[in-house]
Amino acid sequence: MTGTDRQHLNILHTESSTGWGGQEIRILTEMRGMMARGHQVMLLAPEQAPILPEAHKRGIPATGLPIAKKRIPALRALRRWLAKHGHEFDIINTHSSTDAWLTALACRSLPAMPPMVRTRHVSTQISNRPSTRWLYKVATSHIVTTGEVLRQRLHQYNGFDLARMTSVRTGIDLSYFQPIQQSEARKRLGLGEQPLLGVLSALIDRKGHDALLDAWQVVSQQFPEWKLIIIGDGPRRSHLENRIQTQRLESSVQLVGRQADVTLWLSALDLFTLPTWGDEGVPQSVMQAVACGLPVVTTSVGAMAEAVLNEQTGLIVPPRVKASLVQALSRLMADRELRRKMGHAGLEYARTHFGIEQMLDKMEHVFRQVIQETELR
Repeated sequence: MTGTDRQHLNILHTESSTGWGGQEIRILTEMRGMMARGHQVMLLAPEQAPILPEAHKRGIPATGLPIAKKRIPALRALRRWLAKHGHEFDIINTHSSTDAWLTALACRSLPAMPPMVRTRHVSTQISNRPSTRWLYKVATSHIVTTGEVLRQRLHQYNGFDLARMTSVRTGIDLSYFQPIQQSEARKRLGLGEQPLLGVLSALIDRKGHDALLDAWQVVSQQFPEWKLIIIGDGPRRSHLENRIQTQRLESSVQLVGRQADVTLWLSALDLFTLPTWGDEGVPQSVMQAVACGLPVVTTSVGAMAEAVLNEQTGLIVPPRVKASLVQALSRLMADRELRRKMGHAGLEYARTHFGIEQMLDKMEHVFRQVIQETELR
């Protein structure tokens, strides 16, 4: 039976990251979606990774292995597991550098292993070292990027064949990420009536919270009735708390930590921002905000322009340029009608572009195509 004839696939995912953010959420969202379509899935991740308990919470089969680092014991552990179970799968989907390397090396030393698809979630430039080219051009059967810009960069800077790469934007559950009446959301959260600017992300350096606080020192003077809500948790929480206290911003900035009911918090906001300056694909928090009817101020990194249409659903500014961020935030904070217009346009855009089914259709196509090509060799 060929890959295109198989009604249901058995898909193995590997993830070596021990963090928690959009990449891990995408993996679990995709796996849940594939399970709903009748496919079988399995996740391998480090024992200490947050994605493991989150997978179990969602009813996704997952196993812990010591694969957080590129070490010989990690390679041996993964090789032992694949030697015992690898033949049960039709495809392996790797997600981070470490697990991609470990999987590629383990499969190379074992007979009859499934083909490997590598999903690139970020826009970090890949080196052109011979070993890295072997990983992407020989060991990997197909590369998936989370934005078209990322795909084009790999072609331009690394010479990877466009035919061996597919852009698959992350899909979100639009039945969950949709607007709730703002007054109801605020009532349930115990928030007042003052206008709210919000940011949702892991509290890590590249997400731009420091740049946001720099800008907030200016805009909060211009708009003293506004409040900034920082949603999320991470290693820089203490740093941000210290900054807020040192700069005497406690009355206008609130850190609320990681929240389970993201839609409720987004629906309570008037404006969303993510002033990220680091490697990005299409950040899920931005897509979620747009799907909840919020105008967005963000930066021109990664494939952001696939999530926010500049001057239509939000404003895109250069990263780490304080004056540009201040200007964009001030423009939207001052104009309620423009916020309403952009939020409505974003909601319509999300309904036609952000659905999970599009992501699942494209990933299914990639998997079946790779399986069929492997069987024809």
